Amino acid sequence: MKPILSNIAAVLTLFAIIASPAHAGPPFVTDDPEPVDLGHWEVYGFTAGTHVRGDTGGTLAGLEVNYGAAPDLQLHVIAPLAFDNPGGSATQVGPGDLELGAKYRLVTPGEDDWYPQVGIFPLLEVPTGDAQRDLGAGKMRAFLPVWLQKDFGDWTTYGGGGFWRNPGLGNQDYWFAGWLLQNQVSKSLALGVEVFHQTADTIGGGDVTGFNVGGIYEFNEHYHLLFSGGRGLQNAALANQVSYYLAIQSTF
Repeated sequence: MKPILSNIAAVLTLFAIIASPAHAGPPFVTDDPEPVDLGHWEVYGFTAGTHVRGDTGGTLAGLEVNYGAAPDLQLHVIAPLAFDNPGGSATQVGPGDLELGAKYRLVTPGEDDWYPQVGIFPLLEVPTGDAQRDLGAGKMRAFLPVWLQKDFGDWTTYGGGGFWRNPGLGNQDYWFAGWLLQNQVSKSLALGVEVFHQTADTIGGGDVTGFNVGGIYEFNEHYHLLFSGGRGLQNAALANQVSYYLAIQSTF
């Protein structure tokens, strides 16, 4: 009986992961503390998904908008068109959960300072998706993270993590942490790799560890291609056998 309950909990964990918009610094899961400059915009058109044993789901098409509303303050929204394709059943498509947030940089070091940038980026996920069709979590969720970043010439490293408030039947609150190393390999191309870990978000569920590799290609000053792919290293069959993210970013 216990293995059956454990498998059910793992599947519920999967649904929570694939139905939610990415809480991340595109194209990665890990985020950074650096906000959009005052009065400037970042707009992403993106698609993202995760495949596990017997199911594929994520964001078929999504829009992310970030705005520099004040010095060191960025306002954030993601509006996804979610999808879920369970094996042997019809694909479900519809609005996903809306993500709202505000990134604030608390510490801004000078070029010669040894200490990193530090910021907070609280997120609120509004249950606008249909949970019965596995297109949303069905409950209001919140993420309270702290992020750090340090630059060394052509190298950038950032990461951190925080606490997820995750209500709902069979769910439990959980922790997320991740770290990334990125290199500006040419004037137009930056490549990076991240490792992340999440504690169990369902009662009786398992922890999830994974990695992504990806990059950002700059077509010009205003348009960029973002891409990443990865998989789980722990509980991969029920959490992340393969995942992807692809976006076009406009900055102005």
